[in-house]
Amino acid sequence: MREEERLLSGVLFCPGDQELRRIKLRAHNLCTQYNRTFEDEAETRQRIVGELFGSLGEGSFFQGPIFIHYGVHTSIGVRFFGNFNLTIQDDAPVSIGDDCNFGPNVTIVTPLHPMLPEERRCLHGSDGSEKRMCWARPVRIGANCWFGANVVVCPGVTVGEGCVIGAGSVVTRDIPANSFAAGNPCRVIRPITGQDSLRFRPELWGDNSLQW
Repeated sequence: MREEERLLSGVLFCPGDQELRRIKLRAHNLCTQYNRTFEDEAETRQRIVGELFGSLGEGSFFQGPIFIHYGVHTSIGVRFFGNFNLTIQDDAPVSIGDDCNFGPNVTIVTPLHPMLPEERRCLHGSDGSEKRMCWARPVRIGANCWFGANVVVCPGVTVGEGCVIGAGSVVTRDIPANSFAAGNPCRVIRPITGQDSLRFRPELWGDNSLQW
């Protein structure tokens, strides 16, 4: 079994494998190219992220800089917005739904490492050779989610559609759809309902209006 097949199947794999290093190097170089562009170089930026991700929906925007580990293991829906310093360590697949908005410094991680130091230093592959190994769990984020600044999403987590995750949260377990959740570890504070509509905040309107 190839190391990428091990990675995607959720069993121990060696991140130092040459094939995996080639995939990561390609992604890291594309990120470096993106991070060297100016914000108004829209066509160049769009070309780079189109090459970087496994799939990317129309109308998506990345403020930059971006830091993506594999890229090809991440799929992103339409009209995504990622603010400064988006980091996705997509050893396992990462799926982000349509119309998601991420604040600055959002981090998504999928790999896990042994708890015992001797196992972090050395395990044995199928051929008996000594290797450093880890494993990974997918992250799934539903459509229409808003993540505040400095949110960290941990391996294996699913965030349901329509969620708001408060700034600084560390999401270690699944969050049900249409929830406001926050904290470290992140927990559900309450459901999001019609009472959260801006129509109940007239002091914010100025000369604007709500039409939907």
